[in-house]
Amino acid sequence: MKFAAIRCALFVVAVAGSPTPPPNAHSDMGRTQHILLNSRSNAANFSKVFDPRTVWDQLGFVYRKYSATMGAYQRNTGSSHPLSSRFDFHSAAKRNGNVSLVNYNADLWYGEIDVGTPPKTFTVVFDTGSSDLFLPSTECSVSCAGHTQYDPAASSSAKDSGQPFLLTYGAGETAGEEYVDDVFVGGYEAKDQTVGAAWMYSPEFSKEGSFPPDGLSGLAFREISEFEGSPLFQTLDESGKLPQSVFGFKLSTTPGDSEMVVGGTNTDLYHSDTLTYVAVTDRGYWQVEMDVISRLGQEVIESQAAIAIIDTGTTFVITSYSIAQSYYANISGATAHTEGADTYWTIPCDTINSTVPTFTFGRRAFKVSAQTYNLGPDVLSSDCLAGIAASSEMDFTIIGDVFLQNVYSVFDYANTRVGFAELV
Repeated sequence: MKFAAIRCALFVVAVAGSPTPPPNAHSDMGRTQHILLNSRSNAANFSKVFDPRTVWDQLGFVYRKYSATMGAYQRNTGSSHPLSSRFDFHSAAKRNGNVSLVNYNADLWYGEIDVGTPPKTFTVVFDTGSSDLFLPSTECSVSCAGHTQYDPAASSSAKDSGQPFLLTYGAGETAGEEYVDDVFVGGYEAKDQTVGAAWMYSPEFSKEGSFPPDGLSGLAFREISEFEGSPLFQTLDESGKLPQSVFGFKLSTTPGDSEMVVGGTNTDLYHSDTLTYVAVTDRGYWQVEMDVISRLGQEVIESQAAIAIIDTGTTFVITSYSIAQSYYANISGATAHTEGADTYWTIPCDTINSTVPTFTFGRRAFKVSAQTYNLGPDVLSSDCLAGIAASSEMDFTIIGDVFLQNVYSVFDYANTRVGFAELV
């Protein structure tokens, strides 16, 4: 995987036993299916060099996303998130419904959903690090050109909740309205699902720009939702139609090789005897305890029993500065690049592939491949971007796609746990 704006298709798979969709929905919904989405561009069409500005943009995006969702947790529960003492967050929220939006030029894992009656198809990023579903509405003008736009008036099942929300991105902000409508994903119906209809996107979200999907669907828990209603997977679970209260991911930059399974897992893609579960320690994020990070058999002491959030919407593994500094300390030629609270590292391209990390969860070690850890060369030097970054403003670890592309990931909603397995 190379960092420079790679866009990947994602299958959405439904296991057998899903309900019959309404009239005019896809005729094969409700059965086991692989829905392949066309990616905007083949990864091979993009430069394999990385742009430092892009790195800073993504790290800033992650900070804003977690600031917003931790603020939502406090509003929803009446208590600070347990990690808030480990995160220097300054909430930018001005009212309920603040959602962070940034075009951060990273890998995007997106698939199709259908919304409304009659159903209309949209593409959304599937993000386990947030909890809300939003789409561009027909009230959105120039900046939404090229996107499929959601028109509540055209759906007989849409109802206006009367609740406004703010979308924040970079230095700006815009507004939208919350609706409830029927949503279908992988053949299953989420009835009366809360959908944010955005009135405007920033220009970077143009279809002709670098944001191919129409919107985003969060798959975390209600505790961090900015909206009034339930997150998408909670609504699906409460329908009682899912064979299992589980969804699974395989992520890959190889075109046609990524998929999400709703209501089960695809056992053809992983070695079942390696599936290892770790308990969610606090509902909100998919937050677990990581045993340790190591390199060449040497453990990073600072990472032992570290708190980790499993986030398909983040490319890097982002950790505390102390953990990252210890990880890179003995790597010849490793260079730290710092802007504000954020730091990333580059390593000479001829040696970076020998510096890959291993992450241990539930006492099972999972090694990261050089392909996903090496995010590409700097056009201005002979160094390559390494996949572990740091923030001095947080004391926990966000496990992004640098790691997740190396495993099959299982998100078990009913038992509040996350599983990892070795890929076939």
